[in-house]
Amino acid sequence: MIVIGRRIPLASFPSYIVKEKQMKHQTGLEDAYVIKDSKKLRMGYTTGSCAAAAAKAAVQMLLTGDLVEEAALLTPKGILLHLLIEDIQIKYACDGSVEEVSCAVQKDGGDDPDATHGAFIYATVSRQEQGITIDGGTGVGRVTKLGLSRLVGEAAINPVPYRMIAEETAGVCKENAYQGGVKVIISVPDGEKLAAKTFNPRLGITGGISILGTSGIVVPMSEDALLASIRLEMQTLAAQGAGYLLITPGNYGEAFASRMHRLNRSTEMKCSNYVGETIDMAVELDMKGILFIAHIGKFIKVSGGIMNTHSRNADCRAELMAAAYLRAGGDADTARRILSTYTTEEALDILNSEDMLDGTMGQVCEKVEFYLKNRCRDRIQIGAILFSQTKGKLGETSEVQNLIEKINRGGI
Repeated sequence: MIVIGRRIPLASFPSYIVKEKQMKHQTGLEDAYVIKDSKKLRMGYTTGSCAAAAAKAAVQMLLTGDLVEEAALLTPKGILLHLLIEDIQIKYACDGSVEEVSCAVQKDGGDDPDATHGAFIYATVSRQEQGITIDGGTGVGRVTKLGLSRLVGEAAINPVPYRMIAEETAGVCKENAYQGGVKVIISVPDGEKLAAKTFNPRLGITGGISILGTSGIVVPMSEDALLASIRLEMQTLAAQGAGYLLITPGNYGEAFASRMHRLNRSTEMKCSNYVGETIDMAVELDMKGILFIAHIGKFIKVSGGIMNTHSRNADCRAELMAAAYLRAGGDADTARRILSTYTTEEALDILNSEDMLDGTMGQVCEKVEFYLKNRCRDRIQIGAILFSQTKGKLGETSEVQNLIEKINRGGI
């Protein structure tokens, strides 16, 4: 067995050579941008596109013996990509025929804060008697829990990338009148390390990253992608039998929940700013209940019926706090002081100094409960615990203790 044709990955070259090579190469995304917050953000391509392009090139080299340095790939989004093929390795049998080919495509996530940006996605292909089989190798995760799009024990190559790899492989076989089968192994050398920065550990995917992408294209700061991740995690919990979920918007809520030592956190997940969408998903998936544990800075907005808590959608924290203070019996002068605050912690200090913290938080919790129940139309049991970084627990809605009991029974 002979190995020849090895090329050094682009990342190993000096930066000026990399820049020159990349500037000369046109991927097809040069004019593909989105505008977010008045900024022009460059699109990229998914790990699924990388895997499909690498597989296409590798099979072409396997069947023809010719070097392939660029692969054309029509993505499901309809954008035609031209991707560089790197680190080509060809194994020859003693009779001179090509026995195995491995090559890679480097992931480019554009201007999206993507953990896999810059990773090399490899495809290793070889002949077999019949059919096309696709599996994951080093750095591609394995599914260990029900509820995902792949079965337990299978490689975490999502359905669209899987189909892309299969179709590209079959297309090359047809072009070359090859009647036999092909085995494709997708691998990511740094995949296990990168996976720690993704949702995979929470989803029960071990050993590496997932090969993802429904459109083949990465849209920077995509809300659809984040909502899809939230939905996937909820589906996984539902498939494991969970009926009651413990949900935190972010790291503050997660840290606070971790200090509630008698709380079963086996059904815990994050919802980011998407409170309303998360409730909608729970209703759609026939969940039984949700307990939110949230920082007052987020959920003061929910007390006004705001179900996406990102500041670009609404930032009326002081107004809602002042309104709750007045409903609790506060005076106008103090309400005006609250209206002049910039942070909820500052507003809480004023409430505390006026001995109105508990009363105001009672009003806030009452409104939070009203809007949470209004969103789910009372189709699930729902509640919230509110806290601050400096003052700890601030209040809770009426069904919290009942929800905690059910969550502690395993969330079933």
